[in-house]
Amino acid sequence: MFMKDTIAAISTALGKGAISIVRVSGEEAIKIVNEIFTGKNLKEVDSHTIHYGFIKEKEELMDEVLVTVMKAPKTFTTEDIVEINCHGGIIATNRVLETILNHGARLAEAGEFTKRAFLNGRIDLTQAEAIMDLIESKSDNARRQALEQLSGRISNYIETLREKIKDLLASIEVNIDYPEYYDIEIVTIDKIKKVTQELQIELERLLKDAKNGEIIKEGIKTVIIGRPNVGKSSILNSLLEQEKAIVTDIEGTTRDIVEGSISFEGVHLNMIDTAGIRETEDKIEKIGVEKSLSLIDTASLILLVLNSGEDLTEQDRELLDKIDKEKTIVVLNKNDLDSKLKIEDFKTYQVVSTNTKDLNGIESLKAKIKELFNLEKIESTDTTYLSNARQISLIKQAQKEVSDVIKAIDNSLPIDMVAIDLKNAFNLLGEVIGEEYSEEIIDHLFANFCVGK
Repeated sequence: MFMKDTIAAISTALGKGAISIVRVSGEEAIKIVNEIFTGKNLKEVDSHTIHYGFIKEKEELMDEVLVTVMKAPKTFTTEDIVEINCHGGIIATNRVLETILNHGARLAEAGEFTKRAFLNGRIDLTQAEAIMDLIESKSDNARRQALEQLSGRISNYIETLREKIKDLLASIEVNIDYPEYYDIEIVTIDKIKKVTQELQIELERLLKDAKNGEIIKEGIKTVIIGRPNVGKSSILNSLLEQEKAIVTDIEGTTRDIVEGSISFEGVHLNMIDTAGIRETEDKIEKIGVEKSLSLIDTASLILLVLNSGEDLTEQDRELLDKIDKEKTIVVLNKNDLDSKLKIEDFKTYQVVSTNTKDLNGIESLKAKIKELFNLEKIESTDTTYLSNARQISLIKQAQKEVSDVIKAIDNSLPIDMVAIDLKNAFNLLGEVIGEEYSEEIIDHLFANFCVGK
């Protein structure tokens, strides 16, 4: 990629609409658009002004437009940017873009505008990732989390941790440069251990809170499992407040997964109603049962539904043994009938008694989900969380390096060996915000952006 190139792309969704925006960025952005614009001389206008006219190629008018001129460095990419507001629609927008490309711009790659903003120092890597998170946010909490990250709160926090490590490394340098002063080494070792223990606590908190960030961003993948006819589909329909799944008294009605989603307590709840789990000779139903079992391991929340009006079967017991208790709610459904199963029979499980005949039954399930995922806390606290696997992986690696520092000190290893682990932690934290990076990682990250962003 050549940063000297002038790039162009359509920045709005392509299709029928009132307005489309074609964005141009680079050293020749104003010159190129000025060549095809009938109106004011764009080279002479003030920055951050809007001008009326037409886009024209030779004698042919392409579209009636409003052109916004924004001069470097106070722009998103820190380069000259021109944005052309044209009439929405595939034909008009594409003709405007085509005309710009014919006059020397090249088509931008996916995410190239944001990539330039990062490479030019306008934003860091966590802020770049926040832009895509903001575009893809599925709930108000997800939007707020992206905005928190875009504002630089995570970046500032990471920088604070790096400053602490930088201070330790400086102390070590003093110790290495002046080894004849024994008291310097004592002070340095004590300081390193104290600060690294504090860093370890901070990194552990970041990783713990990252689970909340994942819930806000990705939602809660919820799998509803159980034997046929225990009320799985009815629970899905009740939570969604619509007839998404077919409900009958016939066993095996649900043969494939049925999906639906709702916004619940500010979090996206992605629900999957699975085929009833039982031994069957029906080939299609058997495939559905296998799918149901495979989803258990990947789910964030499992709703294991049992019929409270029946004794536990061998299949129920097998499912109870298979599930992860930490992410499972056992739902004793149909409690409006004579119950043979009681909440107190499941003391080691998260359990709730429900029915789908009245609202109280399903509300108790919602309350249990809220409690299990601490959604009230997520709703009421700030949303300064790590937001993706890349960030979390790097923080985990940094935490390990900090832990190794503490072990090295306890084992009385030479101070220059301690410095190696500290430098690794410092560099890993730098990778989180993009102070340290490789071209391969950057290209992969921005390739996931849409063209024009």
